[in-house]
Amino acid sequence: MGKKIGTEKIKRENGYLYYIGKDGYVWAAPMKHNKSGRKKKIGGEKISKESGYMYYLGKDGYVYSAKLKNA
Repeated sequence: MGKKIGTEKIKRENGYLYYIGKDGYVWAAPMKHNKSGRKKKIGGEKISKESGYMYYLGKDGYVYSAKLKNA
């Protein structure tokens, strides 16, 4: 579905939600059931974002982009 654009592999931890922030870095935010966790920046690779694309962290740990249908 998406095109792999990241070169850095991110190791996932249980209890965190991963997303690409406005600054272009991968962030980990604790899920509701993870009371002791804190929001933190993961990795050092900066992703340059384009409008009309969705960016996400795949199951294999790399960042992917997918073109939005109605953008």
